[in-house]
Amino acid sequence: MVLSCGHIKVLQVAMMGVKGAAWLMVSVCLMGGAAGAAQHPVDDSFTVAKALAKAGQDHPDIQVASVAPEAGVSVVRNLVYRNDVGRALHVDVFSPKSDKPAPAVLLVHGGGWASGARSHQEPMATHLANSGFVAVTVEYRLSPEAKYPAGMSDLHAAVRWLRANADVYGVDTGRVAILGCSSGAQMAALLGVMTDAPGYAADGPYQGVPSRVQAIVNIDGIVSFTTPMALKHENDPAKQPSAAEAWFGGRYEQATELWEQASPLAYVGNQTPPTLFINSSQPRFHAGRDDYIARLDGAGVYSEVHTLPNTPHPFWLFDPWFESTAFWVAAFLGRVLTSPGS
Repeated sequence: MVLSCGHIKVLQVAMMGVKGAAWLMVSVCLMGGAAGAAQHPVDDSFTVAKALAKAGQDHPDIQVASVAPEAGVSVVRNLVYRNDVGRALHVDVFSPKSDKPAPAVLLVHGGGWASGARSHQEPMATHLANSGFVAVTVEYRLSPEAKYPAGMSDLHAAVRWLRANADVYGVDTGRVAILGCSSGAQMAALLGVMTDAPGYAADGPYQGVPSRVQAIVNIDGIVSFTTPMALKHENDPAKQPSAAEAWFGGRYEQATELWEQASPLAYVGNQTPPTLFINSSQPRFHAGRDDYIARLDGAGVYSEVHTLPNTPHPFWLFDPWFESTAFWVAAFLGRVLTSPGS
């Protein structure tokens, strides 16, 4: 269902019955809104509650992942990083207790380029802050509001904002990573592989501040829209429209250039940052991964792959899989962000 909202407020709602109480973040439309707030369509088709209901049919013992901040970790919410697109876009910053600049991670939620919320990344952000990273969850424009490449422009703006405010939040600007899940993983990889991206980065605030990152974490997101596997699902004529079609504004046959342009696989080379893949047992979400890794191997760039057996696509949202996922992410970033990057 797509709603038109004047203002979004995030409420915490207790959900019982799945191995005790789990806390969900639920977006609620307040039609009155704040005075002067821009209206934009909101797609609520992907939520933690809906993902739990679906995945719980085959995995009844799972529970929503929840991580508490450790002593000294600070959380600052609803910071505006961009306000030039008809409304304000926000980030939440999770900072570790540290007496020196720390590496940072921008976290990009999934939801088929159309739905989802940055709150879905809060458990991972908290885990990373507990592990010594500055973690930033980001709101970006989705396909009901703005087609590709608007969301990519937002992510570049968010990285620039992070670097421009490094002194405020204790960020080492030479050690910045990007992490995404599902569609957010495709977007994270695309930002990471494009060392020069004037088409995405030429607008927005903080021009002149680089949006390059030093590491990529891809959690179950495709890296090519044009492989046979990707086209089978993302260009399925039975879907009216498919998620990718809605994002690009046309099917592959109608918007071929955009489908190719947004495929991270097309840009992989010796300038690509080290990349971590964490995947479910669903092959469709691995589209392009093996060719991507082969190109990294050929260029001498480090990569890791972890596949969780018998897992649904949104495994990162739920225990017991979240624990392994978070461990692999923090360990990988600790290895590859050991010294300032370029």
